[in-house]
Amino acid sequence: MSAPAPSPASLCCCRKSSSGGGRCLGESAAAAAAAASSSYTTGWRRRPPADVASASNFVDFGLRHFHLDLRVNFALKEMSGWLVLDLLPLVAGARTLVLDAHPSLAVRAVDCESGGAREPACLAFRLEPFASFGSALQIDLPEALEVGTPLRVAVRYAATDGPAMWWLDSELTCGQDRPLVFTQGHSVSNRSFFPCFDSPAVKSTYTAAIRVPDDTTVVMSASRSRYSKAERVFHFSMDAPVPAYLVALVAGNLRHADVGPRSRVWAEPCLLSCAAKKLAGSVERLLTTAEGLFGQYLWGRCDLVFLPPAFPMVAMENPCLTFMAASILESGDFLLIDVVHEMAHAWFGNAVTHASWEEMWLSEGLATYAQRRITTRAYGAAFTCLESAVRLDALHRQLRLLGDNNPVTRLQVKLEPGFCFVSYLSSLCGDVGLFDGFLQDYISRFKFQSVVARDFLDLFLATFPEAAQKEGVDFQRWLTGCGAPPHQPDLSAGAALTRPVREACRAWSGGRANDTREAPALLEVAGWSTFQVVLFLDCMLDRAPLPHEAMSQMRTRYASLLDGPNAEVQVRWLQLVVRSLFYPDLPRLAAFLQKHTSRMYAVPLYEDLSAGAMRGVAADAFRQTRRRLHPDLRRTLQQIMARGQHSADAAPPLQPPDAAVVPLRDVDVSA
Repeated sequence: MSAPAPSPASLCCCRKSSSGGGRCLGESAAAAAAAASSSYTTGWRRRPPADVASASNFVDFGLRHFHLDLRVNFALKEMSGWLVLDLLPLVAGARTLVLDAHPSLAVRAVDCESGGAREPACLAFRLEPFASFGSALQIDLPEALEVGTPLRVAVRYAATDGPAMWWLDSELTCGQDRPLVFTQGHSVSNRSFFPCFDSPAVKSTYTAAIRVPDDTTVVMSASRSRYSKAERVFHFSMDAPVPAYLVALVAGNLRHADVGPRSRVWAEPCLLSCAAKKLAGSVERLLTTAEGLFGQYLWGRCDLVFLPPAFPMVAMENPCLTFMAASILESGDFLLIDVVHEMAHAWFGNAVTHASWEEMWLSEGLATYAQRRITTRAYGAAFTCLESAVRLDALHRQLRLLGDNNPVTRLQVKLEPGFCFVSYLSSLCGDVGLFDGFLQDYISRFKFQSVVARDFLDLFLATFPEAAQKEGVDFQRWLTGCGAPPHQPDLSAGAALTRPVREACRAWSGGRANDTREAPALLEVAGWSTFQVVLFLDCMLDRAPLPHEAMSQMRTRYASLLDGPNAEVQVRWLQLVVRSLFYPDLPRLAAFLQKHTSRMYAVPLYEDLSAGAMRGVAADAFRQTRRRLHPDLRRTLQQIMARGQHSADAAPPLQPPDAAVVPLRDVDVSA
């Protein structure tokens, strides 16, 4: 076992980077960040909203800063060391500090300093149940503290296999040569990385010292970094206040390449040249476009790290360092769209954050709107409307499955409806340029703070008082109503791109694919963009199952496209294969599942496979890839297959439509 990380001397933690760290935040942005952090120590503008997802008593304390001093041990799959919190009591007589934690955390000791105490005091603590996703770390303070009395608490602990901790053995990485670990805090997982106030309502600055083995590189969502080679320690500093869920780390065999004056890509060596080539020059151009719309980029660095297929999301907007799945590198336009979307979060979500997960639309809806304003400037309105059409089609598909009265469709918990609402507000003010100016004012007013919907809407109505007088305006319906969004954005600018897609769908669905007079014109897709192809395949999925003859013709006509490297195209075609029981393409399906072990591609295919006559294919693929699946994804796929087997046991057997019968197998759902 490795030696534990040393205890911080007198519980101190340095908040300033040593020389050579290099500033990342601009001076004005850093000053604003410091002011925002300082203002938080005296409490919110008002009492922060309750957060039902947090067990902590964050309303009783102001968090000024925290420091992590951790040692990474790949053999034990453990990060161990100290967390140091600098706090100020906000209520008189506070005797207990409650932090969000997780059963996977091993808390070993808690010390504190308060007031004029000369020596740290050892504190009693206990881990209490809270919810399926976390626990409550209750710490007894040594005395009732006065409001504003500085309090420093140090927690010695170890983080192992909690939901935020993604330990990848060598075979799960892209290079398959060394292990890698990354953390993923969104939305309430970072309480298994370190004890914290795990609520988006709480923001603070932080520093970190991460101790690693030789030949291991660490990157974090931080403003500044430096490496001490003699001690094998990476030092980080985040100079702007951020919520706990945006603290993120990657440690492994990483290299970097600059792709712009304030951006670089990080990846395993086998991925680096591809990632750098795809993004060279693009990030800076898009950043400059975004700044022209929404004001100064506040985070200094705009780096990206590409992670192995086990990364559970497409991308995550960690400040200064966006996490992205390597699978997206071969997905054409989707790569740039995801880069732009995470970039938009630098303003909407990171600089100004939703105070409650119930109002996540304040981050996602505004970021999606901002993303589409950026792409309109960079690539044109037609491109943006095409991308919007793809996403909105998916929204309506989901709404049809859920039903109009399902509470999950409320704006607070859905993302694309958030864009529809923001688009509606833009239409109310009558000028998209004026609305861009309003969003700049919103960022300027609330940067480095957390807000609720009332903050946003009050500022909107103060800026555009005439909007409230317009007929039919009903914000409450938007915020609490179920079903489809009351307003749909105008996508007519994309008609030239979406019309041929819709016509091709109708031609295939209506049996006109063999009409020699019109088929070549209707069905030609060689010049289509990725989003046009995806929209086409999504439309065909809505019409599945397709006749075997139509699938054969489509496979022949679009062979070069369907055999290409674009995973977004491939996964949709393979879903069509499964839903239409098109057995000739089973080898391609098996090969895809062997290559792509990421959640975003595996889950939809396993759901389709397990729901029909191809359950045996899912079982075979699972058996062949289970060692390369992350344990979290492995459990998810086991659950999907178990549900499918249960449904199969209760239903009459299905037979494929042709002679190529594949025998069904019982699904092995053992761990």
